Amino acid sequence: MTAADDLPKSWDPSAVEADMYQGWVDAGYFTADPTSDKPPYSIVLPPPNVTGSLHMGHALDHTLMDALTRRKRMQGFEVLWLPGMDHAGIATQTLVEKQLAAGGQTKEDFGREGFVEKVWEWKRESGGTIGGQMRRLGDGVDWSRDRFTMDEGLSRAVRTIFKRLFDAGLIYRAERLVNWSPVLETAISDLEVKYDDVEGELVSFRYGSMNDAEPHIVVATTRLETMLGDTAIAVHPDDERYRALVGSTLPHPFLDRDIIIVADEHVDPEFGTGAVKVTPAHDPNDFEIGLRHNLAMPTIMDTKGAIAGTGTEFDGIDRFEARVKVREKLAAEGRIVAEKRPYLHSVGHSERSGEAIEPRLSMQWWVKVESLAKAAGDAVRNGDTVIHPTSLEPRWFAWVDDMHDWCISRQLWWGHRIPIWHGPDGETVCVGPDEEPPAGWEQDPDVLDTWFSSALWPFSTMGWPEKTPELEKFYPTTVLVTGYDILFFWVARMMMFGTFAADDPILGGAKVPFENVFLHGLIRDQFGQKMSKSKGNGIDPLDWVEMFGADALRFTLARGASPGGDLSIGEDHARASRNFATKLFNATRFAMMNGAAPAALPDAAELTDADRWILGRLEEVRVEVDNTLERYEFSRACEALYHFAWDEFCDWYLELAKAQLFEGGSRAEHTKAVLAAVLDVLLKLLHPVMPFVTEALWKSLTGGESVVIAQWPQASGVELDEVSAGRITDMQKLITEVRRFRSDQGLNDRQKVPARLVGIGEADLDAQVAAVTSLAWLTEPADDFNPSAAVEVRLSKGTVVVEVDTSGTVDVAAERRRLEKDLAAAQKELAQTAGKLGNEAFLAKAPEDVVAKIKARQQLATEEVDRINARLAGLPSA
Repeated sequence: MTAADDLPKSWDPSAVEADMYQGWVDAGYFTADPTSDKPPYSIVLPPPNVTGSLHMGHALDHTLMDALTRRKRMQGFEVLWLPGMDHAGIATQTLVEKQLAAGGQTKEDFGREGFVEKVWEWKRESGGTIGGQMRRLGDGVDWSRDRFTMDEGLSRAVRTIFKRLFDAGLIYRAERLVNWSPVLETAISDLEVKYDDVEGELVSFRYGSMNDAEPHIVVATTRLETMLGDTAIAVHPDDERYRALVGSTLPHPFLDRDIIIVADEHVDPEFGTGAVKVTPAHDPNDFEIGLRHNLAMPTIMDTKGAIAGTGTEFDGIDRFEARVKVREKLAAEGRIVAEKRPYLHSVGHSERSGEAIEPRLSMQWWVKVESLAKAAGDAVRNGDTVIHPTSLEPRWFAWVDDMHDWCISRQLWWGHRIPIWHGPDGETVCVGPDEEPPAGWEQDPDVLDTWFSSALWPFSTMGWPEKTPELEKFYPTTVLVTGYDILFFWVARMMMFGTFAADDPILGGAKVPFENVFLHGLIRDQFGQKMSKSKGNGIDPLDWVEMFGADALRFTLARGASPGGDLSIGEDHARASRNFATKLFNATRFAMMNGAAPAALPDAAELTDADRWILGRLEEVRVEVDNTLERYEFSRACEALYHFAWDEFCDWYLELAKAQLFEGGSRAEHTKAVLAAVLDVLLKLLHPVMPFVTEALWKSLTGGESVVIAQWPQASGVELDEVSAGRITDMQKLITEVRRFRSDQGLNDRQKVPARLVGIGEADLDAQVAAVTSLAWLTEPADDFNPSAAVEVRLSKGTVVVEVDTSGTVDVAAERRRLEKDLAAAQKELAQTAGKLGNEAFLAKAPEDVVAKIKARQQLATEEVDRINARLAGLPSA
């Protein structure tokens, strides 16, 4: 019985992955030891929403993080990959409210505390689906340190940082414009607003006198209902048409309010009439104009999006119904100048509830970001944190150098309650985690933006504000892996809070929350389109795990991942990765069935050219994989491993090894040792991306405990033997040309033909005769051998002519077509080189070595044309 007998006859991922993963967890391979003397390597998992499930973006993130941590673990680092989930305030509250609504209940039926307990109940029973999906993917996270943003420890961190920011004057309350969701009745962040082109209407209407000879101005809007909140009309200061009107007023058609005309450079005089209506409480640009001109800012809608407080007949009407009724009333007065329908324009919608968001003036809590954003920018400028790729640095600076104050309050019940208490006379006090609020005071009803607690994730998850071994060992974290699309929303906030807390002695003087930021691109479908639910082109990664195995999904994603670049994938890519895993499995099983087992390699002099070549190439690939992974170039690392494993090891070395194994004796034993040595290193190099199949194969091959804890391949000291490599390259070319000739002649793959190799010695390929004969399906010629065709192959040290007898099988017409095709290629090369060498301007500027190479190419092309013409002349007539 051999080690190969421990392996199944074929690779079936579904039969082994779940038990294999649980075995890793039970063995404690992923549990970090903060008391270890090993150098630290740490990553915190970007916390997925507790309501969420694994999508392709997650799968990419997790694959890359897992690959990094698995490699570092094998390299001897103490690795912490810390998992956790975000409480996802809006998403979770919305989900639970919908469940209650299905039973005819609302959150108000339970009151605030009762509803929050309902959410916790849902979290305990149904939250965290993504955790099980992470296991399916093979995530090597430290489950013993799983965190949740609403856990008591993390809640304490939130209250601590809020208090420090408040005491430093960086948190304040003010009435500002926010993205308002009328369905959720809360402010939402920019990240939760998705913009879609919708068909609306552009209505132009008239302010002022209906007499053209008297003061009037025409303005246009897509949101006609907001004219109820207009307090001004703005024109450009240099617009001669309106200069005389600046500073004057026009009466509002429906309200006891005068509309002042102001001059503001924000206005584009070339657009429309060159005049714009100003609704400061319901438009971001209008709000800025309102601040500059000290305009009144009446809010004309309630929290549900109905018109309110205007004193008109429109009060109580939904904003969209009011839009119609306002237009009808303006039309009745003759004030509608023009209507454009349909009018395609971009409208922001709530990602969670789907309705059009309403810019709305609202009293909210804010973080003053100027100093925090500067520190976040300086951290990258100073090199404390390095962004990969560096080409995305300008986007980082563009954001942090022009950041607006951050609205951190949400009008929800589920989330971190803002630790501000209000007194009976309007007093406020911020209460820290170890403080008690004044008796009789009431806590602010709002909760914090989910991004607030997420901004603390790198150190709150390790126990801050308490001093812990984890913080001492693993903070700052080594690298943050995330998509470039949330560079501004999440990464910037973590940098702001991490740099703000840098002077805390508990953090050991760490200036930043992470030393590196690796930004990958977005996943697109096979046609390059961004995946989305609305397009219906999204792919559930678990479907691919079911169909092809976790390794195939992971290799597909990693093979397409490069710093900052988007990747396009489709089912064909996953199928190819599945085939790669199968190829690797079959090749390893074959080697083991033929006695491959770890053994000391003999001296290079005792090895064949093929042995020396594959060992040298293996070392080159090892170096390339190490270098590219250090630069987060997963795509290049995977490409190098794929082509080495498939093209060089499986397609060539294994075939050459068969002949060496057949010889028996020391040659066979040496081959077995080389096979095992190559597979040992290859499986280790592939393990970070393809953990399951490599674990099964490596354990069977080596008898080791687990490749998870095996040592990462070190420098072998073997350099590529250029002489041996040259011979193998020539041999491959010779075999490939003969195979091409056979194919052109319509010969079956295993149909052997007698052949004589002329010039094989001069080409220094005497030692490769057996391999050429075997792999090109040739046989020794008989004494009366009479060749009917020949294949001439120019090699590095000479030309080999393979004379074959294909009597009765050669398709003369096919051979003529093949030679004519080769002749055309040679003539094209000859013409191109002649053109360059005949160009005086080119010769005057080109370096001597370049000209010499072109002359050499011309000489080869000339000889090739002569050779092929001779072969054509020697063919029998059709």
